Amino acid sequence: MISVKEMRRIIVQAAYTAKHGHIPSALSIVEIIRSYYDVETEDDVMILSKGHGCLALYSLLVIQGYVDEKELLTFGRKGSKLGGHPDRNKVDKIYASTGSLGHGFPIAVGTAMARKIMKKDGKVFCVIGDGEANEGSIWESVLVAVNNKLDNLICVFDCNNSQIRSLDPKLTTDMFESFGCDVVDVDGHNINSLVKVMKSDYSGKPKVILANTIKGKGIKEIENDIFAWHHRAPNEEEYNRFCEEINES
Repeated sequence: MISVKEMRRIIVQAAYTAKHGHIPSALSIVEIIRSYYDVETEDDVMILSKGHGCLALYSLLVIQGYVDEKELLTFGRKGSKLGGHPDRNKVDKIYASTGSLGHGFPIAVGTAMARKIMKKDGKVFCVIGDGEANEGSIWESVLVAVNNKLDNLICVFDCNNSQIRSLDPKLTTDMFESFGCDVVDVDGHNINSLVKVMKSDYSGKPKVILANTIKGKGIKEIENDIFAWHHRAPNEEEYNRFCEEINES
């Protein structure tokens, strides 16, 4: 059983040790990454398009045993396998290198299309952030996905409403639906709801899961002041306090 508390602890520990890291962005997608673990088959792949949230992915890989916890202590350092964005050339379980917003989803669409052509089983999951919706490459890729009926593609849209220029949630829903996607709105911190939607049958359309989340979820101080915690690491007192809060939640 993989604990979301343990994932959050690992995220905070890695940032504290490295003295940097995107903690709020990682905390908002913990349940999303955790839910993928519950539905993943050997034929599925997952692409973290919002690569700055990589600490959430790394935390899962540590718990699964794909990454040694000692390696986590090197996060962000020169020569480490675990950089500030996922690198497929350094960790086998990472399917695609991401970082520049708007790049991961086109890779996911291309992968899903290739699998359709090759008649290969499995789904392609892609986690994108709401700020990424400003990138034209997202909507160009949506058009390709819909026109090719890529119902093996599941886009999990992290709606943490923190990006000051991100689209209004209602407008986001309307846009995805107008393009022809199958859109489902869920609580992004409810694992049961996420798993149910991720497991749903093929519908003939790409599926978009609008996961309503809280940036910095699990640590009230960060939830209440996300901009102060942008790419900031906790000091020793904050680290100990945050770990205690996570353990008691």
